[in-house]
Amino acid sequence: MEVTTIGLDLAKHVFQVHCMNATGSVVLKRRLRRREVIAFFAALKPCLIGMEACATAHYWARELRALGHEVRLMPAQYVKAYLRRGKNDAADAAAICEAVTRPSMRFVPVKSEAQQAALMLHRVRDLLVRQRTQLVNAIRAHLAEFGIIEARGPWNVGRLLVELEQDSAVPELVRELVHLLAEQLQEVERRIADVDARILAQHKADPVSRRLAAIPGIGPLVATAIAATVPDPLAFQSGREFAAWLGLVPRQHSTGGKPRLGRTSRQGDAYIRRLLVIGAQSVLYCSKAARANPWIQGLLAKRPRMVVAVALANKTARIAWAVMAHGEAYKAAVTA
Repeated sequence: MEVTTIGLDLAKHVFQVHCMNATGSVVLKRRLRRREVIAFFAALKPCLIGMEACATAHYWARELRALGHEVRLMPAQYVKAYLRRGKNDAADAAAICEAVTRPSMRFVPVKSEAQQAALMLHRVRDLLVRQRTQLVNAIRAHLAEFGIIEARGPWNVGRLLVELEQDSAVPELVRELVHLLAEQLQEVERRIADVDARILAQHKADPVSRRLAAIPGIGPLVATAIAATVPDPLAFQSGREFAAWLGLVPRQHSTGGKPRLGRTSRQGDAYIRRLLVIGAQSVLYCSKAARANPWIQGLLAKRPRMVVAVALANKTARIAWAVMAHGEAYKAAVTA
């Protein structure tokens, strides 16, 4: 019987397929080794293939599309609702096969190699920044054991090293180990600067990123991350849906016609959400025009600054969606 729909459960080495025909009957259940996947799907007629949007999903989606199949990626948390009882590879593949045919299912756009490479810049930078923080904390903690203390911040590491040289009571082994960490810190900072230069060059070459950077609270880093993560802004129906996808809207627990709103949902892209909140905090601290805005003044009068920053990040996300969806430059609101 001809296969029309396939649920593919991805893994590192062993893949599980669940095949159904046009009537919904199960045609085939099979485990595949990694080297057998391409040959298996190349022997099939073009059909609908569903996969969870997890590690290596975009790679396999591109490979299977090249064979003529229609591939749809789904968030893993949306597929979980179709899982029956116990969890195993076969049950996961069956749930994926059923979920991909649902008309209300939300799908993840398949990223190209260029888009994944652009996002890899941000992932690498984020890793290097965390390593820099670890090295700074290690230097501060080790020197604190010998009574050498300075103010917090990576810019004060130099003052710590100067005090270390002036303090003759510190053992020589400690000096050597701290200098080892300091050299590693300098190398990490050099690599961060190199990645920042690459991101800036990418920003200048992308017109969408340049338009986004004109929005207060969005710089080249945030603009390139949004442009690479959201290649098709029309996948969202509105700016509010885009903000909800980033996790910048209240979590609902409403019932019986009584709306109950809690904290922000934090469901979605945590990296972009964090960058938008940091950008909103910078606007609140550094922008005189923003502090003079009546909307922001009203929020600051009755809510904590961090809550106002999240609200401003939500508004920034909506503006970013409008700039991308309509293809127009950002226009600041005129105060009456």
